[in-house]
Amino acid sequence: MASSAPTPPATGFQAEGRCGYYVEKKKRFCRLVVAAGKRFCGEHAGAAEEENTRKRILCPLDPKHTVYEDQLAKHLKKCNSREKPKPDFFIQDINAGLTDETEVPEQLVPISSLSEEQLENLIKKLRKASEGLSFTLKDQIMSHPALHDALNDPKNGDSATKHLKQQVDGKHRKKNSVFERLQIDIQHLCLNRIPVLSKEKLPVVGIGKHLCGVATDLALRCLVETYAASCEERNEEPLAKRIKNDKTEKEINTLAKEGNEKSVPEKWTPVAGIVIALCCHHRCDWRHYVGKEYFKALGLGAVEFHYFQRMSSWATCGMRKTSLDGSNITTTRKDHQNDDGEEHDDGGYRITDDSVESLPGFLTVEEKKKIGHLCKLLIDQGRIEYLQQKRFSPALQYYTDPLVSLENVLLTALPNHSSSPETTA
Repeated sequence: MASSAPTPPATGFQAEGRCGYYVEKKKRFCRLVVAAGKRFCGEHAGAAEEENTRKRILCPLDPKHTVYEDQLAKHLKKCNSREKPKPDFFIQDINAGLTDETEVPEQLVPISSLSEEQLENLIKKLRKASEGLSFTLKDQIMSHPALHDALNDPKNGDSATKHLKQQVDGKHRKKNSVFERLQIDIQHLCLNRIPVLSKEKLPVVGIGKHLCGVATDLALRCLVETYAASCEERNEEPLAKRIKNDKTEKEINTLAKEGNEKSVPEKWTPVAGIVIALCCHHRCDWRHYVGKEYFKALGLGAVEFHYFQRMSSWATCGMRKTSLDGSNITTTRKDHQNDDGEEHDDGGYRITDDSVESLPGFLTVEEKKKIGHLCKLLIDQGRIEYLQQKRFSPALQYYTDPLVSLENVLLTALPNHSSSPETTA
């Protein structure tokens, strides 16, 4: 590190109370706040003449920041990059599914490297596998009353209106509500080890807003295998059912007279429902996909899945024109994709390098979009079959207009032969 701060050009000024180190790469002063009486922040303190005797080194846990060499031992104990103790609800790869590496191809060439004949064969397999699937989903576009006034406010422009339509009211004002935020990869999350769930035996409703690609499969397995299966194995009566069984005989007779016997659930289920907004099918992974058995029954495997999930991006990447010559390919993005693109890691809206290379010239733009939607539908159908095998009644529907989000398909699932309990987590 330099012994003194670089000399800044005539343009650019140091903000009051901020670091006096000029960051040459960014052509501006450092914006970190400095301690009283100091000229430089801790990161750039070595640039101050009075601090020259102390050497700063790269942190061994994260080389993106530095630390005083004589304070390294102290820093390592509190560094945010240090390995933290795993919580009780962390179990390595518990929701990863079967990890048979022999099923996963070592290295597959990009779509752009496939011959026209190879690509046509893949598309033929896709269309054959999709025979009999319904391409028309039911519209279930709803809006919360809390948003009505804002949506009808003439002061809001198109962008603000689209943003509001994508919002979920996360402000729960119910008294005595308990909230707990878990910072953990879904792949390692064991729900039945979360204290509030294991203690109270509460049924769960799984809600996911744009769980990108593989995260949807991990979440489904977390709910219907890890949590539901473990609760059934324990065969312990849940709080919701205990409350029902604690009713006096008089109360039950009263319910019977009023014809409300059905309000008492005949069978309780650990997972009361699932609602997931699907997206980013190009981020799916065969190793964790819950619909493997469905694909195998169709004569498909890891290779076909790989190319189908890559081609799924054709449905949303905003292609316009393509040419047989890859160097002449031109692409543009639709205006209405801008707002939603920030919600995802690529979100299916930006064309990745592989997607750009994989635009075959013998297909029209509309054909590519249809193939992309077909890939999404087939992947989602595997999830539907999986949930049905786990005794759920799943469905796919549109939950918003494609002008709001091109990723507008919702996966819902309710347990078979059960009523909704009064208390859910």
